[in-house]
Parts: sequence; structure tokens; C-alpha cells
Amino acid sequence: MELRTLRYFVAVAEELHFGRAATRLHISQPPLSRAIKQLEADVGALLLVRSPSGVMLTPAGAVLLDEARSLLDHADRVRFRVSTATGAATITVGILGDGTDPAVARLAAAYRRHHPGVDIRVRDTDLTDPTCGLRAGLVDVALTRAPFDETALTVRTLRTDPVGVVLRADDPLARRDRLRLAELSGRRWFQFPRGTDPVWQAYWNGGTPREGPVVRAVQECLQAVLWNGTIGLAPLRHEVAAQLTVAPLTDMPPSRVVAVWNEGDANPLIRSFVEIATAAYRR
Repeated sequence: MELRTLRYFVAVAEELHFGRAATRLHISQPPLSRAIKQLEADVGALLLVRSPSGVMLTPAGAVLLDEARSLLDHADRVRFRVSTATGAATITVGILGDGTDPAVARLAAAYRRHHPGVDIRVRDTDLTDPTCGLRAGLVDVALTRAPFDETALTVRTLRTDPVGVVLRADDPLARRDRLRLAELSGRRWFQFPRGTDPVWQAYWNGGTPREGPVVRAVQECLQAVLWNGTIGLAPLRHEVAAQLTVAPLTDMPPSRVVAVWNEGDANPLIRSFVEIATAAYRR
């Protein structure tokens, strides 16, 4: 059994869906299906029960999932020990957004347990670069939010969060339980500086060009609402001051929390980081 095939199997077993697993692995579905069928032939047992709605693990599949995770974890440890011997035991993580997210703390604790000898460096970035310096080579992997231009990047979705509009508590719309984007037309929205990723900018503007003050950081966004009555979007998980509120938007696609790294980067510390992050954000 090849490690790559085991990684394919783990992805399908965790997603319980071939399409989602293929997206996560950044491969097409047919070779993924062939790899799983070959794996079943190699072990001599049915591992997954397929249906139109997805897949289910068989008892043999559940056993292999536990063993595969252990084998892959061991392989990552081997790579880590080799990289340590060459003096490469450092990883720089870019973080964008709310650093108080409990999942970030779970990820940090789990990564330290798995890699106690790694020097973990953190680069906190503002809202003008959704890839946290990845393209400039300033970080190895980023914890951020999509969407943004994914050219030459590999992206793993960790969680999706519903999005709402940030309003001052005395705003007439603040009394509403939920809103639609059309009800916000004519209002001033906070903007990101010229040159910011256009995919990222369009999403946080609700898909429509807007006018309003230019901001760079989360706190600047909130202060623009507090002082000027400006509005803007934020994940509903994000905590705001008592003078502000976040009203859910019924027609806004959710915000994806993602891990992202440069396509083709085979650094085992990045691979391990992404797998540990996937587990930490699943809780």
C-alpha cells in the first residue's frame, strides 16, 4: 500500500463523499475512485459502501482508517526527523482575522504535541493580503478566509461560517433578525486599499462595488462602523463590542476558513500542519 493511496482513502473516509474528497485532494474523481478500488483489491476487503448520497465505512474500512492515520502520522514523523537533521525544523504560519478562534488554540496545542522540536513562527497580517504573505514567500502556510485568487496555491477548507452585516446598535436595521443584501443598498461600506485581491474585495462587498472609508484591519472596520455608521460584513462567529451588532444575511454565501500553501511545496511540516488543522477545526 502506498502512502499516497492511504491519504486518498483517509480523505474519502473523513469526507464520506468522493466528490468532496477529490476537491480536498485537488484531483479529479475518476482516479480517486480507481485508487480506492485498487486499495480494496490489495487488502481483499470492501472498505466503503457507495450510494447516490455518499459513502459509508464498512467495519474493515473503519479499522483501516485508524491504521492509515497511524501510518501517515508515523510517516510524517519520519519526514520531520529527517528535516530536523538537516536543520529545517522551522515553519512560519500566517494568520488572518480573529486570533481568538478556539480552533486556533486547539491547532496550536495539537501541533506542539506532534512536533515539540519545531520552531513555529507566526506572522499576523491585515485584511489587505488574504494569503498572509504566502505569495511573497513570507510564510509557509496560512490560516485565512476564502475566496481569493487561488492561482498556484493549494487550498484546504477547514470550516464554513455564516456571514452577517456589522451595524451600530442604534442603527434602524439593527432591530431586524435577518437581512438581505438588497436592503443595504445606498449605505457606505468599509473598503480595502487599491490593489487588494479583487476576488477577496468583491466577496466582502457583497458582490457589488461600494463606496466608503478604506480600512486595513478588523479593528479599523469595527471603528468605522462605530464612529461613522459605516457597514460591512463579518462572520457571525466574530465577537463585537456591545455598541455593535451583527445581523445575519440570508442571501450571502458563507465564509470559508481555509489552510493554504504554495502548490507543489512538499515540506512535511506543512502537510502535517494541514492535517492537524483539519482535525482541530472539525470539533
